[in-house]
Amino acid sequence: MSDVHKKYNEVEKLIDDEKFEEAIAGLTEIINEDDTFVLAHLAQARVYTKTGQHDLAIQHAEKACELEPEDPFNFTALSVTYQRAWAGTQEQQYITKAEDAMARARMLQG
Repeated sequence: MSDVHKKYNEVEKLIDDEKFEEAIAGLTEIINEDDTFVLAHLAQARVYTKTGQHDLAIQHAEKACELEPEDPFNFTALSVTYQRAWAGTQEQQYITKAEDAMARARMLQG
């Protein structure tokens, strides 16, 4: 197992224990080491969503889609991130973006 994967597994435990600030720090370290590690971006989006930092969550969910544009899961995760951003902010733009991301996920699934 690579060092990045080992660190990622440790951060997942922090997320499970709801130690979000520590998880953010760990994920930031992983991303600084390997900006192409999609799982870290998806996890960072999850943690930022849980802490109400929706703009940062969206940035990381969008990055995962940019890195793996053919993976329908990434677009589903992006849609969920937008939905939660809408729930947290009531900004209507997020609903439209969530629908677009889900449509892209469905298109990729065939």
